[in-house]
Amino acid sequence: MLLLPALLATFSLAAPGQLERSQFGEDIDSDLADFDFGIAPRRVPRQVKRILATETKPHIQELSITTTVISRYAFTAVYCAMLNRRSAAADGVFQFQIPVDAYVSNFTMIIGGRVYQSEVRPKEKRVKQENNKPKNKESGEESLRPELVFRMVAKIPGRNRAYFLLTYEQLLQRRLGRYEHVTSLRPLQLVSRLSLDVTIIDHSAITDLQVLPLRSGGSASGPNTANGPNAPKTAAKPPRPANAVIKNEKGVWKITFSPNIVQQAKMSTSGLLGDFVIRYDVEREMGVGDIQVLNGHFVHHFAPKDLPVVPKNVVFVIDTSASMLGTKIRQTKDALFTILRDLRAADRFNFVSFSNRIKVWQPDRLVPVTPLSVRDAKKFIYMLPTSGGTNIDDAIQAGSSLLRGYLSGPDAGPNSVSLIIFLTDGRPTVGEIRSTSILGNARSAVREKFCIFTIGIGNDVDYRLLERMALENCGMMRRIDEEADAGAMLKGFYDEIGTPLLSDVRINYTADSVEYVTRRLFANYFNGSEIVVAGKLTNESAESLHVRVAASNNDKTIVLETDVPLRHRQTETEKRVKAAVAAIAAGTKALESGAARGLGSVLGSIAEDFVERVWGFLSIKEGLRSRLRSRTSKEREDHTERATNLSLTYRFFTPLTGLVVEKPRVLDDGSVAPATAHEAVSTANELPADAEDGQGQGQTGSLSNMMGKVEKRPAKKSITISKTSADGDPHFVVDFPLSKLTACFNINGEAGHVLRLVSDRGHSGVTVNGKLIGAPAPPGSRKQQRTYFSAIAVVVERPKRAYIEVTPKKVILDGRDRLVLPCHATAAVDSGALAVSIVAEANVTVTVGGNISFVILLHRYKNPAPYQRDHLGFYIGHSEGLSPNCHGLLGQFLYEEVGVAQLPAAGDGKPSPFVLKVKERTVPVVQKSRRIYGGAQSVDCWFARNNAAELIDGRYRDYLMTHMFDTGSWPRGTNERRLN
Repeated sequence: MLLLPALLATFSLAAPGQLERSQFGEDIDSDLADFDFGIAPRRVPRQVKRILATETKPHIQELSITTTVISRYAFTAVYCAMLNRRSAAADGVFQFQIPVDAYVSNFTMIIGGRVYQSEVRPKEKRVKQENNKPKNKESGEESLRPELVFRMVAKIPGRNRAYFLLTYEQLLQRRLGRYEHVTSLRPLQLVSRLSLDVTIIDHSAITDLQVLPLRSGGSASGPNTANGPNAPKTAAKPPRPANAVIKNEKGVWKITFSPNIVQQAKMSTSGLLGDFVIRYDVEREMGVGDIQVLNGHFVHHFAPKDLPVVPKNVVFVIDTSASMLGTKIRQTKDALFTILRDLRAADRFNFVSFSNRIKVWQPDRLVPVTPLSVRDAKKFIYMLPTSGGTNIDDAIQAGSSLLRGYLSGPDAGPNSVSLIIFLTDGRPTVGEIRSTSILGNARSAVREKFCIFTIGIGNDVDYRLLERMALENCGMMRRIDEEADAGAMLKGFYDEIGTPLLSDVRINYTADSVEYVTRRLFANYFNGSEIVVAGKLTNESAESLHVRVAASNNDKTIVLETDVPLRHRQTETEKRVKAAVAAIAAGTKALESGAARGLGSVLGSIAEDFVERVWGFLSIKEGLRSRLRSRTSKEREDHTERATNLSLTYRFFTPLTGLVVEKPRVLDDGSVAPATAHEAVSTANELPADAEDGQGQGQTGSLSNMMGKVEKRPAKKSITISKTSADGDPHFVVDFPLSKLTACFNINGEAGHVLRLVSDRGHSGVTVNGKLIGAPAPPGSRKQQRTYFSAIAVVVERPKRAYIEVTPKKVILDGRDRLVLPCHATAAVDSGALAVSIVAEANVTVTVGGNISFVILLHRYKNPAPYQRDHLGFYIGHSEGLSPNCHGLLGQFLYEEVGVAQLPAAGDGKPSPFVLKVKERTVPVVQKSRRIYGGAQSVDCWFARNNAAELIDGRYRDYLMTHMFDTGSWPRGTNERRLN
């Protein structure tokens, strides 16, 4: 499994009841002393001071949003530091708007020095009421929203701070020839330090990058807005927001936006700044498209250009019920007038209006595009009345009948594209009103001969019905918000599908070379869009991958084929990842806050395996679409299980999973007590389990080739580990790289004993101790009891005392402040003297300075046998910072050179014995093999018997400590290195 971000690094936390004084001292009123404006205080307008002074809710001192887009896959980390200035505890509200097609991958809170880490769990089945309707209407009947509002309310102790971290991921979609990335800037209050940083790196050269003016309104759903990309690319670029900076360094684009508190107040005193929108495209060549390869996965981007346009046969089915009266019908008519002007001479079209009755403009035929037919169509549209109810079923049947009749006639082109564009603002109220019957009738009418594209306007629409109708009939759905410009969005949606270039697109790869590939059959490809396919390689060492793309264009079939050099693509992708990680580190290092700088480790970890995450992201989307198209309960359950397993594997908060997090309990004395129960994270407009993003290209296909269950694999993020270790029973392994030899020994300790593993107190100030836990021996073992390490403590004494204690379930860091981190979630924290990096359920890396590191493996059992205990394995990573005087069971061997000699034969027929020469001692040894790294590797070593009595300095009891944090010299009371 990939390394998933879970925690921000480099926190600097204030203890309860203690707040740092403002850097402005007495220059600001005492009520404002806790605010950090980021500008000279005398420049803060009186109005802004008054707003802040009267603020009763906790104040957001810092909001840092960092996004990296690598080859069109965007991952974003949102860091928020919130201050409760009051003496009493208060509710802190963290709220952030995320795009509808993004998935949250982590949420973390730090309050009162405790870390509250979210977990992704399978969503429980909804409980139905007596009328068979879900209790939660919002998650049961509501479907797509233009955006999702992630919201968490947590109690913050008086005079204290809270920290929130949210991460989400999104695959950018190409529409009308451009990708669009939207960041919501709506903190709901003025923020002392607000920063937005976006880094864009692509495998192709980036072109026509624009930063648009801040977009107000509630929608962050895409480019179908009044200022969308409908204008030609040659149009003048709109002015970008003031204080937005764009830089391009060797193909790495960096966009920053950091308005200070006064600039924010000029835009909005309520903290509703708007959407920060970035649009761009990339250069592309004709052929099969671009393929990227990384760590056994591939992603294929296909977006051909300069192809002749395929004629289309389109029927517009327009709702004219009474609810459309006023602005809706006027905007719809204006959009249709514009669409009529854009129809091409080879197209055929017709109009159907519906309310209680169905009215067809030109019965029983599709009309060619001529000046006369366009003029008559405009008259028909202009005269459309609004009255009556909503007969969706008969409207779809009428539109389908027109298309079927034309396609079966002599005038139909062999490779034309046929589609229905269906628009409504309400639910079915006339005729057939049952959704299942309407969907079944639509399938029977369409007969897979054309596609249905649906548009919903406003809040009284059955979006689940429109979504399923589109997905089951190779189309896609759009939602137009109640307050949005319906005309502009309708025209923008038509522009996306108004220029078909290919139909029946089929993408195939070398047989038996790929597996678990996402959708490969696409009904249509529209100009300005992009087809994306991802999968796994069955043989990572293969030299090439044969790619074949076949499609229909107008009156001919197009076939594109090539052999893709996999190793070259892997190398090129690794270069981009390396550039992305470097850009992330450089960008976050420049941020003011130490906590915000830690975003680099969060984003960099995702970049290192972004291709696999693209595969997981697309596979989940495909699973949700296939789930909606399911005809039987068994088929639906299979798709649900597959998509749920993938969501859990990649820790995505999807419609099939829930995100839960413990909430802090604030006691009467202001301290924070451990939480006792999990509470679900609240998301306004949460996607139901039946919802999908509706952002597809109208493709068809299924998830029949998707895996049933995905195993949780160890993280791929590389860690530096030497052979020098103590793992298992415990089995000690000591590597002597200068001598090219490895020795090993066992320590038969007792449960509760604390062993000194590393002691370098006099030089680096580092001490490592391990505590043993007992377990009964397995059946047939010669031992009566086995022992394992149940806890490892790393203590440093310079520049000041700090420690980290690791157990199989948690990590306790006591540095600047005390933090408790769970081992089931990935984390990265730097407290100054010590740094810790947790790979969820895999390992913990402890770093001291820049040249000492220890790696602790986590061994946990889901269903342990009586003789199994959760335990730890201790490995020395970097030891350059440890001195030659270092000691301990492992530390004493770091700088030694040893040799092995074979003694003369005794003449009794037995093999000649071997001895290990170390520290002027001769130790009898035998050859053995040890399993290390959690059993992943074997190492041949020279084994010293008898509890290593002759190998180690002194005796076993000399290494027993009184407690886990005992740093006394070895042997106790002396500074001598060895005992004689």
